[in-house]
Parts: sequence; C-alpha cells; structure tokens
Amino acid sequence: MPRERVVFGFHAVKSCVRQNPAQVVALYLHDERDDPRMRHLIESAAAAGLRIIMVGRERLDRLAGTTHHQGVVATVGALEAKRDLDAILDLLTEPALLVVLDGVQDPRNLGACLRVADGFGAHAVIAPKDRSAGLTPTVAKVASGAAETVPFLAVTNLARTLRSLQEHRIWTVGADIRGMRALSEVDLAGPTAWVLGAEGEGLRRLTRETCDELVRIPMVGAVESLNVAVACGICLYESRRQRASPCGEAV
Repeated sequence: MPRERVVFGFHAVKSCVRQNPAQVVALYLHDERDDPRMRHLIESAAAAGLRIIMVGRERLDRLAGTTHHQGVVATVGALEAKRDLDAILDLLTEPALLVVLDGVQDPRNLGACLRVADGFGAHAVIAPKDRSAGLTPTVAKVASGAAETVPFLAVTNLARTLRSLQEHRIWTVGADIRGMRALSEVDLAGPTAWVLGAEGEGLRRLTRETCDELVRIPMVGAVESLNVAVACGICLYESRRQRASPCGEAV
C-alpha cells in the first residue's frame, strides 16, 4: 500500500483541507501559535471533521524534517496513481497544454513549476524518473497547493514520451537559446508541450533533437538564461495569450 506523505506550510496544508479533506489523516499544529491565520485553519479543519493535534515545535520539526513549516504539518494519503497521460488527454476539452521538465533536480524549482503550471492552466507536468526531483514535502510547500491540483507524471523514458505526445498531434516545443525563432514568432495556439531544461545545463542533446521545434526567449540584458520556473511562466503565458487572441495566432 502507498505510504502516507507529509505536507507542511500554510498554503500547502490549506489546499489539502480545502480540496481533498478525505485524504488528510491528521493535522499537527503548533500549540503556542494563536493568530487569525491559525484560527481560520482550525475552523476549516474542524468543519471538515479532521483530526487536529496540538503539539510543540520540536515534534513539528521532526514530522516535517525541517524548521520551515510555519507551525502547520499534515499527514495525508499518497497521491493517487491514476495519473496516466492517455487518460489526462482523453478528458481534455481544449487543446493540450503540457510542461515537460528535463533534468530539473532542485525540489524548489519543481514546486515553483507546478505552481506556475496551475496558474496558467497547464494540464500536466511531466518529468523523467531518474535525475529529476520527485514530489517531496519541500516540493508541495513551494507549490502552495499545486501539487494537489496539477497531475505530475514521472516517466521512464523522456524521449519516448515526447514521441508519444507527437503521435497525439501535440507540438513539442523546446525552450532553448539556440532556437531559430523567438517566442512570439511561433504559433502556440494549438496543442503544445513546452519542454524546459535545468537552469545552466538546459535541455539534453537527445531531448533537443526529439523536440519538433526549439524556440528562444528573447533576452536583452547581460543574463543569458532564466530560472526554469520563470521560463516556464513566460512560455505558458505566451501560449495562453495566443489562445485568447481573436485569431489565435502569434502577433
């Protein structure tokens, strides 16, 4: 059976309580914290019939594995293993908008990408199982609830997954400084999978070669590359902007 996982921090825990209270096993709260934010969380948890346990900071530190938990820790059920790419695509009522991460190993970057993906309505985030961050408590905290709302798929072979997306008529676009065209010059209104690499290293060679197209984000300053979550937000914004335009084309 899948093990329970730990979620900590106000945003991540509130998201669990609000969106899927049946998954929350227990809520551990700092027994010396009494402020409006904490009282509101307690009221919401009590209304949902959740088990609330008031504990000291040391126990919270042990549960979370960090001191940066804001006095709020929850044990919740494991994420459901229902997140199958074909199932996700079959349920879509609009052109697919996906994020594919190649070699992003920093959990904070993964959490930020999930948060951005949620904000711009991406339908899933995909990453390889090896040499990539997984869904850890730190990821959930940084994602501020998006780890619960955005499907995250860990795949065995990223190049094979990209080819599968192409078979589904999804245009795979790699964000890369070597791209021949700039972001705004590409038609992104149709089904799109944005492929982004780790900061510094960028996309791996096989990943670059598998993408349908490489596109660059125009830079005018001295910095040559962006944090992957920042790049993710720019790319998803441009996709959404084009979809919202009257002609649905790059302008």
